Amino acid sequence: MTSEPPSEPAEPTGLPELRASDADRERVVEVLREALAEGRLDMDEFDQRLDAAYTSRTYGELEPLTRDLPVPGGPPVAPPLPADRRAAGSPARWSERIGGRPSSTYGVGILGGFQRKGGWVVPRRFTAVTVMGGGEIDLRDARFEDREVVIRCFAVMGGASVVVPPGVEVDVRGIGIMGGFDQSGADDHELPVPGAPRVVVTGFAFWGGVGVIRKLPKAERKRLKEERRRRELEGKGERGPEKRDRGEPH
Repeated sequence: MTSEPPSEPAEPTGLPELRASDADRERVVEVLREALAEGRLDMDEFDQRLDAAYTSRTYGELEPLTRDLPVPGGPPVAPPLPADRRAAGSPARWSERIGGRPSSTYGVGILGGFQRKGGWVVPRRFTAVTVMGGGEIDLRDARFEDREVVIRCFAVMGGASVVVPPGVEVDVRGIGIMGGFDQSGADDHELPVPGAPRVVVTGFAFWGGVGVIRKLPKAERKRLKEERRRRELEGKGERGPEKRDRGEPH
């Protein structure tokens, strides 16, 4: 296995510069999930290609991600869908996760750390302060008080990590002095999933850092791993009778 998608020149598709829709990206993601479950990709390869799929803007960028994988029913990237069907590939019903009373409005890590994760309610304004410490702000399973939330991070010789699920629009505006704000798997030009919240990450980092990364929810990652394990066990069970039929030891 390789850790990156194939890099050979692609055959002309006639659509390399056309903008891909949310539904197109989701179709590619489904192929990647199937490949992970079948053992064709390991978790690192899957994560890399998943990030690339959600940040791709054209068919030319999507096509290499599944070029070396079997795709039932046709090519890896389908023709564009009408605009009124773009929401069909939405991975979550975001409307059900908007609203609620905030669980917490701030987190402080001084010579230590803090976590906000699971089914908490993200407020319209959340403030994180880390001084020689760290903080984790995980939004993958969270609810959101409003369609737009602002996470203000102030890191002094410390750091903070903001984890967002695929489909959420992210706007990073922080300032770093001998430090920085970094986003991985997020793209300012990516079209968000319709109805998903918008997360603005801002603040100040001095000798510290704030990282924003997209990841699948843990339940989804666990489901994919269990499905892959189940298929591996089924494959072993199917190979056993074949050995007996040939008179081979087992």
